[in-house]
Amino acid sequence: MSQKILEQSEESLCCPGQRPRDRIVVTARDLFHRHGINTIGVDTIAKVAGTNKMTLYRHFGSKDDLIVECLRAAEIDNQARWAQLEAEHPGDAHAQLLSWVGKCADYIEADNRGCEFANAAVELSGEDHPARRLVEEFKKRHRDRLALLCRQAGLDQPDLVADTLHLLLEGARVSRQSAGPEGPSARFVRMAEGVIASFGKSA
Repeated sequence: MSQKILEQSEESLCCPGQRPRDRIVVTARDLFHRHGINTIGVDTIAKVAGTNKMTLYRHFGSKDDLIVECLRAAEIDNQARWAQLEAEHPGDAHAQLLSWVGKCADYIEADNRGCEFANAAVELSGEDHPARRLVEEFKKRHRDRLALLCRQAGLDQPDLVADTLHLLLEGARVSRQSAGPEGPSARFVRMAEGVIASFGKSA
């Protein structure tokens, strides 16, 4: 399995000018996402990143530490997406919410491997794993941010709407993995927009 992964990853995922630490994180995120956290070992990560285990362990004391750093990097990407929504629709929470729906649909369609955080929660079943807390905190922040946006958009029962949209997104990602692009996930936008419309002040 490791040899096959190495063959599939012959071309480096990272820019030559990146620092070894950054290369390791970028490579680990990609390999974990494509093949699973428990499938990929540090040897494979080091080789694909164009470095060695000694360098990897110099930056990260363990594979668990690297997993945590990968999730932190994913959180930074997510924060950038929220900032993009605000930049594209300044002062218009309703437009930001609809844009959130559209962007989520794009991510679902483009990537059938699901959410990095949800996948980590499934694979890292031990309650004492350091990444578990990060996953729980991220999901709560995401849901709370969505609830705030629903509230700013003037929707009735914004917490209920946020929970509904959050569950729709989680379900759509799983459906994309299990039922393919023509399954229920293909109707995510219609369902999400229907939820938003039904809780609008004029509904």
